[in-house]
This record gives sequence, structure tokens and C-alpha cells, in this order.
Amino acid sequence: MTALNENYLKLQGSYLFSTVAQRVAAYKKENPSAEVISLGIGDVSQPLVPAVVEALHKACEEMGHAETFRGYGPEQGYPFLRQAILQGDYLSRGILLSADEIFVSDGAKSDVANFQELFALDVRVALQDPVYPVYLDTNVMAGRTQSYQNGRYGGIIYLPCTETNRFVPALPREHADIIYLCSPNNPTGTAFTKQELQKWVHYAQEHKSIILFDSAYEAYITSDDVPHSIYEIPGAERVAVEFRSFSKTAGFTGTRCAYTVVPKGVQVTTREGKSVPLHALWLRRQTTKFNGVPYIVQRAAEAVYSPEGRAQTQAVINGYRENAVTILTALRCAGLTAYGGGNAPYIWLKTPKGLDSWAFFDKLLKEAQVVGTPGVGFGACGEGYFRLTAFNTAALTQQAAQRIAKLSF
Repeated sequence: MTALNENYLKLQGSYLFSTVAQRVAAYKKENPSAEVISLGIGDVSQPLVPAVVEALHKACEEMGHAETFRGYGPEQGYPFLRQAILQGDYLSRGILLSADEIFVSDGAKSDVANFQELFALDVRVALQDPVYPVYLDTNVMAGRTQSYQNGRYGGIIYLPCTETNRFVPALPREHADIIYLCSPNNPTGTAFTKQELQKWVHYAQEHKSIILFDSAYEAYITSDDVPHSIYEIPGAERVAVEFRSFSKTAGFTGTRCAYTVVPKGVQVTTREGKSVPLHALWLRRQTTKFNGVPYIVQRAAEAVYSPEGRAQTQAVINGYRENAVTILTALRCAGLTAYGGGNAPYIWLKTPKGLDSWAFFDKLLKEAQVVGTPGVGFGACGEGYFRLTAFNTAALTQQAAQRIAKLSF
């Protein structure tokens, strides 16, 4: 009989958001007349903006004519989109990269999950707690963890993010080879300042570590001292890989487009001590395992950088930001302590005394018909907390906020 990869058996239950969906489905089945409002999974509610739709239509027309039809495209992305990303997200901020250091993909989640393939199984991995589940779960699947006890896996360096440190983790006291950082953070909604992020770059330089930096929510940053890219920090181009997405910036959750930046200066070593550019390895991986993002989708993503596209997507982002304020106001009216929402579309609230994360989930669902995500699903340090998102419509967000404000705790 064929043997399995037993690392999959180490995973704890089903994927967090699948568990939430199952519980909500069960509640709706028992209460078919209930009008449940979701502030849980981070899917967007607003449609693609007109500039993007126009670009999609135009590209579709091109695909219907022999002289403009496109077949297989470059796995790393078409030059027109890579150049638009370079100019719009990096050169415009004074960050000197090259277009061929940008790899277009079908999602930041996919890239973050797949990137760990490039590293040896015995590298030491450090990640924030609470944390977006994909960072941890994919390393469990790969075999980099030991047994699971008391909410944590052996072999992982956990970086606690608590009220005490304002949800900004301290540097590890031990050596870490790979460091996952997310800013603005999912789930806590907090973000690194330039001074705080500089410490991590220095650590990586001293320890010859690599930072895997998830900045999928950078478009929501409002504070001047919070960098939009890790490459705003001097030296980061030699120690960091950056992941970004069009999902929460331009509503591409169903359209699928993202990109990863792998500077040519980031190096890894063989067992014999030979240095190898990480860029070359990721290029080899992508050209072997990935067929590229569809041409029509890349043309749509390119339109995000047009003057019209920027204005239209910014208007949508501003609407989600207003939703975050609406939620924060309601939580405070209910007497709850909440964080985030300023530089991110996520609100991280402290559950009332006597209620753990899942108990609060049940109370919110049954008494207010509002869905959120239990903090413990993001890690041991998430117990006693709860995540809400600002991605629903303004009307439904206001309705959910009114329901929450009326709850008694």
C-alpha cells in the first residue's frame, strides 16, 4: 500500500476558515430565517472597478482575434505588468528594484505557501503568534515541526504578539533562518514602524537570515511612520522577499493576481557553503511548476496602475477603511477593547471575561447573527481575542455594528 506524507497528520483539525464556515452553515440550517452577516473571512464585497473591467473586456476581445491572441505567457509575468508594478509600487517610492525581480502569480497565499520549498527541512522557522495559518501549516506539511503540545509545535520559534508588546513581537533570543513577518498584520491589524522594522533587517543581516515579508494589506496604511514595503529599510534588498496581492487592493479575490519580489542580492547557501541567489531558484521553481497568470487578468491588474484605476480602487479602499471605523465605534460602545483598524482592514478585539475565543464566536453568532473569526485559530496567543474584518458592504457593516453595540457582556 502507498505510504503517505505523515506530516499532514500533524495538522490540527481542518483549515480555520473551513471550520468557521461549517459552524455557520450548521447554524443557518437550524435557523433558516436568520439574517447572518459575515465580518469573518477576508473576502471583499465590492465589484471590480470600471477601469479594471474595461481592461478585462479589451483583453478578452484581443483573445478572440488571431493577430492578438495569446497562448502560453511567461511564467514570471508579462513585461507590461512587471514594469507597471515596478513603477507604481517601488520606483515611485524611491525603491530601486528591477522588473525581473518581480514574479506575477495567482495569489500571495500560494506564493507564501510555496516559497518554503526552497529551503532545507532543518532550517529554523520563526513566526508571529497569532499568525496567518498558511505560514505555519505549510511548514508542518513540509516536515519542519515536531509534536504538537499545548497549542504549539516543537521546532518552531514563536514570536508572541500580545497587549504587553502592543502586538509587535520582540526579536528572537535564538537563531532563526527563516522569519515570517506580516505588516499590516493579519489578524491583529497592527503594523511595524520603520524603526521597528529596521531592527528585524539588522537581525537578518547579523544572523544571515531571510525575512519572508507579507505586505498584502499595505494599501490600507495611513500612518507616515509605517513603511509600505520592507525595501524602504536600507539593506532589506539583501535579506528579504516581499509578497503582495491585488485581492484586497483591487478586489481580485476571485480574479486572482498577486506578485512576489525576490531581489537578486538575497543569497542562500549549500551544505558546502556555496552561495546561491534565491532569485534563480524561485525562477526555476516557477517555470517548472507554474504556468502563469492569464493574459486577460494581467491586463486587468495593469489597469490598477492607470490614473483612473488608482482613483477608483482608492475610493473602494477608503470605503473599507470607513467600515473599520464603524466596527471599532460599535465595539467600544459595547464596552469591548479593540485594536487595529487604523492601518489595516482587520480589528482585533479582546473577548469579555469568562468567554474564550470560540465561546465569543457562538455568542456573536447566536445573539447578533454576526460572524467573526476566533483568535485562537491563529495561534495560542490568539486565545481570548477575536478578529473582525471591514470587507463587507457599508450597509451590512453598519447593521452588524448596531447589533454588536446592543449586546450585553
